[in-house]
Amino acid sequence: MGRECVVLLHGLGRTSRSMRSLQRSLENNEFCVCNKNYPSTKKSVEELSHVVGEAIAQCALKNATPIHFVTHSLGGILIRHYFQNHSSQNIGRVVMLGPPNHGSEIVDRCRNKWWFKLATGPSGQELGTEAISIPNSLKHINLEVGVIAGRKSSDPWFSPFFTGENDGKVSVASARLEGMKDFLVVDSGHTFMVNSKEACRQTVMFLKTGKFEKT
Repeated sequence: MGRECVVLLHGLGRTSRSMRSLQRSLENNEFCVCNKNYPSTKKSVEELSHVVGEAIAQCALKNATPIHFVTHSLGGILIRHYFQNHSSQNIGRVVMLGPPNHGSEIVDRCRNKWWFKLATGPSGQELGTEAISIPNSLKHINLEVGVIAGRKSSDPWFSPFFTGENDGKVSVASARLEGMKDFLVVDSGHTFMVNSKEACRQTVMFLKTGKFEKT
């Protein structure tokens, strides 16, 4: 009670179980953790972003302060969307792992394919790289954000869609966010970045100090 709380938001097509490695790492470092599950493939980004408010309310019931966030992929976009129109009072730091902050080339190439629509749902359609996409339409948020990008593809079949370093689903360039406090690139693919010991260690480092440990 009264400890710093960390809200975990999983990525598109995943569940809260995918964040358990991060949860254990954070709990071992004395953080209170709220590992949220949400229907990532069933609703739009706007509808899904309400999970952020729900998590804040849950942390408030535990008298937690401040409230931090650690997100994977789509989870980072939900944070950005929610804080377009909500107060950041009592909010601490945010770590985004593999966030498509400027969209993903995979969406550009595959959004009209039946299997992509089935696998990613409404929110998947909104994550392209075009100027009017949700990620590129969101304004700056006044939060202390650290971004971790991956440069080792775990989805080599998508490699032809990218021209620069990427994690198999999101390019290193797309992960960058205007106004972020720190940025780190790790040798990890997109899907399993949340299980990376280095990503977990660096996440804890940023939440505690506001910066990553450069190696």
